[in-house]
Amino acid sequence: MFNRFMKSGLVALSVSLGMGLATVPLTNAQEMSVMVGGAPMLPSQNIIENAVNSRDHTTLVAAVQAAGLVDTLSGPGPFTVFAPTNRAFGQLPAGTVETLLEPGNIEMLQKVLTAHVLAGKYSAADLVERAEAAGGAFALTTVSGDTLGFQIIGGALYVIDENRGAARVTIADVNQSNGVIHVVNSVLVPN
Repeated sequence: MFNRFMKSGLVALSVSLGMGLATVPLTNAQEMSVMVGGAPMLPSQNIIENAVNSRDHTTLVAAVQAAGLVDTLSGPGPFTVFAPTNRAFGQLPAGTVETLLEPGNIEMLQKVLTAHVLAGKYSAADLVERAEAAGGAFALTTVSGDTLGFQIIGGALYVIDENRGAARVTIADVNQSNGVIHVVNSVLVPN
């Protein structure tokens, strides 16, 4: 679909320097999309419908499928998802992903994945504003019941897990029909 618009000259590409966002207004679809993993993430589609198109999130998609969370993340939400890239999963100790994907570890996998999800829709501006209002950092409870901290470090938004691991938001505000995705460069590990 994207190539068809490129060939017909109906796509204008703009880059938002503040958060490193590439946005593509699609004239025919009347949608503003963000490019993630080489694919436009369409706001009219849900989290799962968009995520399966990102070549940078194949591990996350496989994990969501193995955990039986496809229906949940396709549901009405709204959800805020902090989506680790394949590279982020690759930084975990050797064998971690394979172990999590084993059928006997579904509860552990569900906990890890839902520790990346907030109930409600929080834009990057919302999170930054709340961090600034709280003196630089604040926390929210995830769908799994775990806690994520939010902090501005060097002008970038970071998400801090319960083990003090920090994930930088690399692509913010990828709007979905049932929430928003923020791409992060590390896997958030719950206690």
